[in-house]
Order: sequence, then C-alpha cells, then structure tokens
Amino acid sequence: RPPARSQRVSVGLLASSLAIIIAWSSSSSTSRSSRHMLRARLLRKGFAVRGRAGRFRAFSSQAPPVPAAGVATELKRYDPAEIEPRWQKFWAEEKTFKTPERRDGKEKRYILDMFPYPSGAGLHVGHPEGYTASDVMARYYRMKDYDVLHPMGWDSFGLPAEQHAINTGTHPAVTTLENIANFKRQLNMLGFSYDWDREIATTDIRFVKWTQWIFLQLYKQGLATQSEVSVNWCPALGTVLANEEVINGKSERGDHPVKRLPLRQWVLKITEYADKLIDDLDGLNWPEGTLTAQRTWIGRSEGAEIEFNIQGHDESLSVFTTRPDTLMGVTYVCIAPEHPLAKTLPIDADHLEKVSAYVEETSSKSDVDRTAAAAKEKTGVDTGAKAIHPITGEEIPIWVADYVLGSYGSGAVMAVPAHDERDFAFADKFGLPRKEVVQAPPAKNNNKKNNNKNNNNKADVEDEKAQPSAFTGEGKLVNSGEFDGLKGDKAKAKIIEKLEAEGKGRRKIQYKLRDWIFSRQRYWGEPIPIYFPVNMADSNGDPRKGDEHTIDYQTPIPVPEEELPLQLPEMDNFQPGDDPQGCLARAADWRYFEKDGKWYARETNTMPQWAGSCWYYLRFIDPLNDQQPFSKQADDDWMPVDLYVGGQEHATLHLLYARFWHKVLYEAGLTKTKEPFQTLVHQGMILGTDGEKMSKSRANVVNPDDVVNAYGADSLRLYEMFMGPLEATKPWQTSQVSGVVRFRDKVYALATRGDLQDTMDEKIEKAMHKCIKKVTEDIESMSFNTAISAMMVFANTLQDAAKEGMIPRKAVETLALLVSPFAPHLGEECWKMLGHEDSLAFHPWPEYDEALCVESTVTIGVQVNGKLRGQLEIEKDAPEDKAKEAAMAIPGVEQFAGGKEMKKFIYRPGKIINIVVAK
Repeated sequence: RPPARSQRVSVGLLASSLAIIIAWSSSSSTSRSSRHMLRARLLRKGFAVRGRAGRFRAFSSQAPPVPAAGVATELKRYDPAEIEPRWQKFWAEEKTFKTPERRDGKEKRYILDMFPYPSGAGLHVGHPEGYTASDVMARYYRMKDYDVLHPMGWDSFGLPAEQHAINTGTHPAVTTLENIANFKRQLNMLGFSYDWDREIATTDIRFVKWTQWIFLQLYKQGLATQSEVSVNWCPALGTVLANEEVINGKSERGDHPVKRLPLRQWVLKITEYADKLIDDLDGLNWPEGTLTAQRTWIGRSEGAEIEFNIQGHDESLSVFTTRPDTLMGVTYVCIAPEHPLAKTLPIDADHLEKVSAYVEETSSKSDVDRTAAAAKEKTGVDTGAKAIHPITGEEIPIWVADYVLGSYGSGAVMAVPAHDERDFAFADKFGLPRKEVVQAPPAKNNNKKNNNKNNNNKADVEDEKAQPSAFTGEGKLVNSGEFDGLKGDKAKAKIIEKLEAEGKGRRKIQYKLRDWIFSRQRYWGEPIPIYFPVNMADSNGDPRKGDEHTIDYQTPIPVPEEELPLQLPEMDNFQPGDDPQGCLARAADWRYFEKDGKWYARETNTMPQWAGSCWYYLRFIDPLNDQQPFSKQADDDWMPVDLYVGGQEHATLHLLYARFWHKVLYEAGLTKTKEPFQTLVHQGMILGTDGEKMSKSRANVVNPDDVVNAYGADSLRLYEMFMGPLEATKPWQTSQVSGVVRFRDKVYALATRGDLQDTMDEKIEKAMHKCIKKVTEDIESMSFNTAISAMMVFANTLQDAAKEGMIPRKAVETLALLVSPFAPHLGEECWKMLGHEDSLAFHPWPEYDEALCVESTVTIGVQVNGKLRGQLEIEKDAPEDKAKEAAMAIPGVEQFAGGKEMKKFIYRPGKIINIVVAK
C-alpha cells in the first residue's frame, strides 16, 4: 500500500523506512519450499520475518518512524517487539526516571519494592506482580507532581550462590554478577521506572563498609555480644540453620542431617527493643494480619518468675508462667533436654543413662520439629530428682521432656496437668497426678453431686475419670489454701505477693521473641569486623603455619572504623567442612595478622543474609555517600518509606529485623523517623496453571521472557494487574492474556486514527470524567483490576463513537494518560501518535469534574399493583406529575392500568413507581 503523501520517501530509503508486507493465503499455489526460500532471502537482507503457517510478514529491521499526528494510516496494530524496546531505550538515555532534587512545597513519595535475591533462575511471572504495582504508583505520583524516589537493588549475599560455587567451582561474586545482569535485563524489559543511578547491591564493597559500620554501633551499645547458644548445625552445609530451615532433623535445602550443638555465636539483643517493637506498630498502615503476626512473634507475656529449689542441690530451677494462679496445682516440673541441669540432676547411673540417651535422641530435632511431634505424642524421662514447691514445701518430680524448649524462657516449666493441655497429655501418658485448683463454671445440666465435688476444698488429687480434659480458663481458686475463692488477676496478684515476700518469685514480663543469632559459618556474607588476641605457645611462633596457639574469644576487639571495609579473602575452595568456625578459618593468611608485635585472629563467622536488608532502604536515599551511610539531609528529604511492597512471607523476620536496626539508628540520632515503612502492601501469590506454587520441581514455572516475546511487556503488566485484587492469590492462565491484548490494541487503534475530532458530545464527556474519577480513586486504593476494567469500558464507548466518526481527540489523549501507569510503552506511543513531542511521564494527571460524574437521569422500575410492568428513564428529581405522565405512556403499564380506576400513585424519586388500580 503506498504511504500517505506526508510519509513518502525516496525509493533508495524504502527498504529501511517502510514495512514490506508479503502475504499468502494458505491455499496459495506458491509451494511451501518457495515460501521458505523467500523467507530466508528476506532474513539475509536484514528483514525481521514474522508469521504462521501459510502466511508471514517481513518487516525492515529498522523501526518505522512514528506516523505524524492526524494522518490516516493502516498501521493500527501495536507491535511490542518494535515499540517497547524503543521506549525503554529512550527512558534509559534520557534518564527519565532519575530522582529529582526535593522541591520546596512539594510532597514526596518514597516507593520501594522488597529488593530481590538475584537467583540463577531469574524471574518467573509471579515476581513482577509487586514490581508492577509499585511502578503504577510511582508513575501515577510523578504525574500528580510529587517528588518520587523509586529505586531498585539486589539482596545479593546468600547461601544459594555459595552452594553453586561449591558445586561448580565458580566464585560466588561471578555468579552473583551474572544473575544481577539477567534480573536487571528482565526488569528493564518490563518497563519499570526505576532510578538505576541509585542501584545498590549488598555485596558491593561500598555497601559492605556501612553494614559493618552499623554492626560496630550495635557492638558499642552492647547490643551485639557473644554467647554460647544451642543451634541447628548442619555439617554438610557448614552453617547454622534457623528452626524454620530444619525439617524432620534434616536441612530444608539438600536434605542433610542436622544436629543441635552449643556454638559460640554473635547475638543481637533484639529483645531489649521488644516493647518498642510492639508499641510502635500502632499508627502504621499495615495489613492487620502482618501486625498480628509481629505481635504474636514478639509474644509479650505478663506473669511471674518462680524459683523451685532442688532437693540435695544448691541450684534452683527458675520457671516463668503466665498463670501464677495455678501454682498450687503443680504436680511435676519439666526441663528441656538442652537445659544445663539435664545431665546433672539424675539421681543415679540408671537415670543418667536414660536421660543421656534421650538428650542425644532429641539433639537432631529442631524446635519446630519438636513442637510438631509433641502435638501428636509426648515423650520424656524421669530424672529421679525432686523439686520443692515454693509455698507448700511438697516434693515434686523433675522430668526431661522435649515439649519444653530451651529457647523459650528458662527452659523449664511448672506443670499443671489439670489446667494446661500439654501438661495434661504428658501426665496422662506417664501416670502423673492432676490436681484441680481453678473451678470450672458449672456445665449445663450438671448434677449436684459433681458441683458439690468441685466445691470440695480438700487438697485431694482428683479421680482420673472426673476430668477428661484440662480446664484452661480462669475461675475461682479451689484446693489452694489461703487463696481459695480468689479469681483472675486478684488471685495472680496475691500469689505473686506471697512469693515476693518469701523471696521465691517475682512479677515479670517475658517475650517469646529470642535474641537474634547473627553468626553464619559460611563464606559468602559480610565479614564481622571483630578480631581477637592470639596467645602463642612459642613467642616466636606463627599461627599461619599451624604453630600451637589459642584464640582469646573472651576479648573481642572492634576493627577501627577508619579501616573499614573488612573484605573477604580470595578463596578457591568454598567447601564448609566440619569446622564450626566456618570455611574462613582455612584462610590462614587472612585470618591471622600481626600488629605491634602481637598476633591477632579475625572473626571467621560472617553476617546472615538479613544484614543488608535491614538498612538498604536508607542507603537508597544517599547511595554515593562515602563519608557516612546516609546524610541527615537525605533522611529529612525522603524518610520514611511511604509505600513498601513485598510478599507476606516477610511478615516477621525481615520486617522485624529492619525495624529493630532502624530503632537503634533512631536512638543514635541518625534518622528522624521511629519506623521505616509507613504503608505496607503484600501482593498475593501467583500460582502455576495447576494451582500450585511455582517451582522447578513442579515444572509449572512461567518465564516472563516467554510471555513478553509472545504478547509484549505491557500485556504482561496489564494482565497481572487485571487478574484480581492485588493481595489475592491467583492462578496464572496464559490463555487469558489475550483479553488485555485486545484492550491494548483497541487503545492503540484509537490513537492512530486520522479522523479525531476537536469537539466532544455530552455523553462521551461524562463517560470520560467518570473514567478519570474511577481510575484515580482505584489507583489511590491500589484496586488496579477495577481501574483497568473502567478503562476497558471507556475504550468501548470510544470505539462505538468511531462508527459515527465522532471520536474526540481529548478523550483519546485522556485514555492514553490514564493507561500509561499500567502500560507505559502503550501510553507513550499513543501520546506521540497524538502529536505530542515530550514524554507523558510527567504530564499532569487528568482532572475530573465531579458535576459531570453525577448522572442527571436514572432508570427506575414501574409497577402496577406491585408487579413490574416496565422501566422508565427520568430525571432524578422529576416532579410527580411528570413521572406519572411518563409512566402511563409505557406500553406495558398502559396495558394493565389504562382505563382503570387509579386508587394510588406511589412515587419514590430516583427509586420506583407503583401504580395501584382497581381490579
């Protein structure tokens, strides 16, 4: 087809500036081999050939120029392979999304994604959902004239890269950089508006320096200390694993055996901030489920710490309970297998042998495994030792049982089988007594005999058959001596007073939250900037050569701040080995150094992957600062993060750790904000087409590269935002992408028309303003699926108007602006086609007129004697006489009411008409 006059070019430029369209029908007499030969010739000539069986097109490899505005053209089909890379190149070259300097009087929006770990697998289609949501918001706020910071970086330390290095011999740094490059390519392919000038990686030595600097601030404040902790040690992986990473005594990754060992560990005292971490949740705009998860994880409990002396021992057992009112019902005491007294309490060799075997058996189980197993069946061993009840003086047996965890409280519990389900089950299995001390409310139809028995205040052990389960509620105390008749808080207070008066207990607040084990025995992590004195057996010896020496771990020395960063040594062998000091212990030339004639040894544990993610959001505000982690001005300008988007799986650990570090920095005067993330949004999970979580093992992973190659980036973005509510879990269905492709192509076709009008009729004007309002409100509430639906409706309205050649240019321009946060390539291309030279990225967001969003007419039902006989479109506030006249003119109404006596005309303006006639 010859080009329009304004687009004509010389024949010499035809091959590089015009599309050559060649098509055969499937019934063409041209042979298949001839078509393949021609296809090959076109490819050699530099044409890109697309098509399907029996029909193909050849396009010049150089992108065609954008047609001039207002010129009729046949190029109405959106070509993502040409259009989208062109705009991505434009944004990159023009630095369109570079973060602006803060402007006086302008609001800001710091919009942040939870930065990804760059795995070797790259993105799957579930990952871009949250990134697309945040990008929609960033683009929207730029058009609303906010100063926007929208950065991206990489949480690039981690065990997977190290395991890959172990398996392949490739250095983790090499693997990490390759993975980052692939992730960045994919993110750019999807048109995200990140400010790449602020890109950071937690493995970058400039970032490591300030992570180490923050650790030293924690150390100086006494919040980073060493402790011997019972941990899940995996020799095969050469590292300590969290409880959640151990399943049935084996590592979640690799299925390697795990055992419990006491190891020297660096621990961060997050428990000192427990109250602040709970209290400061108030006022955050976070999902209620996440707020509840954090409060539950911290687990603030008020109760009493009670001392039980041990018969024949100088030591005592300290237990914490939230139910001191049940103290008089204690019938045994139970300690965890890892309790320091577990192997010293057994009264003879027989008891010691049984206890030791039990402790060894449970040492391979994580706390999670033990808790799950204990819910099914209780296990334990009697030590033969006796505890002394702090009030009655009774002797109480001491057992070892794995349902008691050494990581919670003191690792010992007072067991009250009558009023605790776990204790009840344990006592039931091992024949231990139960003693009711809290009277349950009388059950309905309970006979007087049972009521009388419950009121018996004799301190007798109940008949086994009288109590089929534990009563765990609160009630009046019985069988409790001087405390009989007291209830609830009053009973607890009186018993605590008694304990405090006799020096056998005290009121206490305890937390389920444990201090954070911060050591990892692996290579690929930030070195901990601490070293220790080395004592040589021979003053002329050299520890690097293996000469006899000891390391004084009790005297840690911080690396001077001016010597930061402390870098990892170059190593070829990353195998962990079975040394709990980690593989860095083998780097003798790095580990040991001489200073002022004295030998020292560096810490060989590294930081966990969580370290960098605890503060990366602060580095984004000032990423090139070499003098401090971030400046006060940058903090004043950008903090807090206004919108934080990421998965719900981070509801506790990452979010809790980051809040902890932030509060330490706040109290040090380094940031003005108590909380880092003001608004938090969790995107829902996108499942595979089989309805299961995407994973390689299930072979249900959908690669976004494939979707973009088939449909384009904007189609992927639109589909993910249109699938359903952002926070909902949704299955991926590639076949449904075609729906948003049709919408995309419809918008593009409207923008490429050559007959757009400068006038607009009332119907389209109202539809446009309603669409602006709906899309604006839905973006503000992040209801993206309904925003897209509103634009689809408006596009259909404009398409209908096209049949009469009455499409207003302003309406199409408005649609291009509205769609641009969701489909930015489409928006930019349409904007350019409509005659605009500049990018629409900062064009003002369309405004709506509220008056034009209100319908002046409504459709109401008209009933005759209560039965619907027709509908009437009428002004909302039409007077009754006009409504009656219009209603009686409806054929269906006239049929049943015409010529009959009207007894009543009931009119509810804007709602309904009911005509009552004589029968």
